[in-house]
Amino acid sequence: MIFELVLVLNTVWFLMGFNVFSLRGKIFAKLIVPREYRDTPVFGILAESGKFLGGFNFSLALMSVLLLVNHASFSGYIQRSILLFIFAVTHGSQFFYNLPVALKNRSGGGPWKVQGVMKFIFVMDFVMMMINLTLALWYWL
Repeated sequence: MIFELVLVLNTVWFLMGFNVFSLRGKIFAKLIVPREYRDTPVFGILAESGKFLGGFNFSLALMSVLLLVNHASFSGYIQRSILLFIFAVTHGSQFFYNLPVALKNRSGGGPWKVQGVMKFIFVMDFVMMMINLTLALWYWL
């Protein structure tokens, strides 16, 4: 039951990423690009390049759904552990690549601000990493 719940959480989170990056790329770009730079070509480039990230999120959401629908095929603890570990690394990479930016924010620097929605994303990637990693380790041991 807990495996399925974590897969649902992963699905929802990855679909939210797909929505923001691919379907609503300008919202993503507004989170990153300060208002005074939004009339530059960089804003449009970032908004369009977000679709690339959305594609990854969509494929991970699809994988989560397929695992959810076929969870009996992955009933072994080691199988589940490996899959959850991969999801933990996925979420963790988003957190750890943003960590230096968040730390620079504390001293007034950083290429973008980790606040508001970005802070929510930052924290949720950490939470999702820990949920997946904890369950992966539980299944492994």
